[in-house]
Amino acid sequence: MAVACVLGVLAGPLAGSAYADPPAPDPQPSASGPGGSGGSDGSGGSGASGEKSLEQVRKEIEDLHSKAESAAEEYNAAEEKAKQQRKNVSALNRKISANKGKMDALKNRAGAMARAQYRGGGMPDEAQLILANSPAEFMRQAGLVRKGQQATRGFLGKLTDTGNRLDGYAAEAADQWQRLESNRKKKAKAKKTVEDRLKKAEKLRSQLEKDELKELAELEKRAADARQARWLESGVLEEIRGKASKAGKRALAYATDQVGKDYEWGAEGPKTFDCSGLTMRAWQAAGETPPRTSQQQWKSLPKVPIKEMRPGDLIIYKKDASHVGMYVGDGSMVHAPRTGRQITVEGAGSMPILGVVRPDGDAAADGG
Repeated sequence: MAVACVLGVLAGPLAGSAYADPPAPDPQPSASGPGGSGGSDGSGGSGASGEKSLEQVRKEIEDLHSKAESAAEEYNAAEEKAKQQRKNVSALNRKISANKGKMDALKNRAGAMARAQYRGGGMPDEAQLILANSPAEFMRQAGLVRKGQQATRGFLGKLTDTGNRLDGYAAEAADQWQRLESNRKKKAKAKKTVEDRLKKAEKLRSQLEKDELKELAELEKRAADARQARWLESGVLEEIRGKASKAGKRALAYATDQVGKDYEWGAEGPKTFDCSGLTMRAWQAAGETPPRTSQQQWKSLPKVPIKEMRPGDLIIYKKDASHVGMYVGDGSMVHAPRTGRQITVEGAGSMPILGVVRPDGDAAADGG
């Protein structure tokens, strides 16, 4: 399960994003889509039958996968919050249980004290003096009574404090349960969105003939290659000369070792991964603990300029930061693309870049 990492969104450059894709037309197919023949101008427009061209189908499938990926990251974020909330609830339940035991013990002591006071505490001082063996014995007993009264006041204070803590923990637990329920609903909604989008994308593909599926794959490759070419034409690669840190090398080795494994939204390995699950596990293998989702990785990890990017850094893609890959070097990155595909190495500029983050922050490059 989880985040459908899509192979690119055909968008123009993001404001303020260095070396983002310049706007340019996508490569056009030479023939139209399912059941139709291409227009005479080769533009991939709809034929006389009014059916969609393969290029239109490609864009629609890409858009569906993109939306599924965004929803999958929402699902992952909700799941991470739910995990923390379940831990919080468990911790609160332990505190409530411990304080209930303490409260029961205090109540038992209170009962014993009340019974003892009832048995011997109601006599006036004059009667106790007459019944005492000596004045010294009376004074000793009176001192004990005063100490007992002080202890009782302290005991009652403990009883009150314990009761207040118990009430506070119970209220906090109720609040955590409400949040947990809210996240459960968010997860369910995001899961439904993911499944609906993927179902529609698969339905579109199922309507294509074998030769059309082959041409669709070629169109997708040409679109990614065109975006990569435009990115490289900006001259960015001439400025990217950073060397990986020791941790970066370990993270990159882990990520590239997963090449060929299936993408699965919501998966964190070891057999399948989604995009952020792959980058999280890779950096965990290197001794770091990056956040679970691509949005949180973008939000919380140190950002670096693209020209200072080095192998192991994470490249965040799309306006909503819903896709992530790891920079390999020489203008390439490794990532888990989307449902139906496998972890692979592709051009770092084959999707619109939002920015770059570095899980190991200021760690020095490895000179070895």
